[in-house]
Amino acid sequence: MRNTAKILFVASAVLFVSVEAHADENLFGYVKGVEVIPEGGWELYNTTTMRDDKGLGSYTAFDNVTELEYGVSDRFNVSAALQALALDTSGLVINGYLPGDMDFGLKPSGLELTAKYNILRPAADDFGLSLRYALDYSWIDKHSGQDKDTLSAEFDLLTQKYFMDGQMVLVGNLGLEMTYADRGYIDNLPVDFEWPTDPEMEVEIILGTGLTYRFAPNWYAGAEAVYETEFETEVGQERWSIFLGPTLHYGSAKWWGTFTWFPQIAGGGEQYDGQADDSLHLIEKTKQEFRLKLGFNF
Repeated sequence: MRNTAKILFVASAVLFVSVEAHADENLFGYVKGVEVIPEGGWELYNTTTMRDDKGLGSYTAFDNVTELEYGVSDRFNVSAALQALALDTSGLVINGYLPGDMDFGLKPSGLELTAKYNILRPAADDFGLSLRYALDYSWIDKHSGQDKDTLSAEFDLLTQKYFMDGQMVLVGNLGLEMTYADRGYIDNLPVDFEWPTDPEMEVEIILGTGLTYRFAPNWYAGAEAVYETEFETEVGQERWSIFLGPTLHYGSAKWWGTFTWFPQIAGGGEQYDGQADDSLHLIEKTKQEFRLKLGFNF
């Protein structure tokens, strides 16, 4: 699956620039803007993320999210999303996280409900501010592909500022995510392998920022960065990571596309046995991610 899937993903990323945005078009792949779609409007999003390379063995995962958003008012939007996961991993065992090889194609893995309320508009009020809430339920562990019931609630504070009459856009995010996780039992685990089946509580703090510049009609290029840290019931701060990479965006009146390459530049916390690079967190994260987002207004 791995080589074919990578080729198809890269081809899709190239193709989006050859197809002919407004409102809530996403200028970035990971950080979120404050804009909302107008009352009565609909928008369909599809986001595909490839997570690749844990330093040992082979690890490639694809996350796909298909989301439908509706404008309840000119300031309040709601959306629902279906999540899917594909995973191909071999030659790597991580105690407590990755019990063995796994290979399966894209299949449903979770659901998400989101609400977003705009308080200040960046064009009319000189500074943009929105609140976002998301409730997420998944039944497959995104890291190992094993059965795992996860319920998460995320609260986000979103800010946005226009410069040079909107030619340059600066975005900032502050997020808090609380997660309840319950893993399924696995038979025939490796000797002395830990796989806790008692429910766990996790709290994650997320800081993100992005800056992009319109260098040609409909085209933006920039960069974005995200810092994440997670605290767990038993161990306190379990991990932290910083991802930083370039982003390219194209938008028209009816559709838009955004592509981001997101390498991990620093990380810490728990490490797996035999991890060669101690400057990154590679248990729950990978060395790099690629994300393609498409949005359609109707």
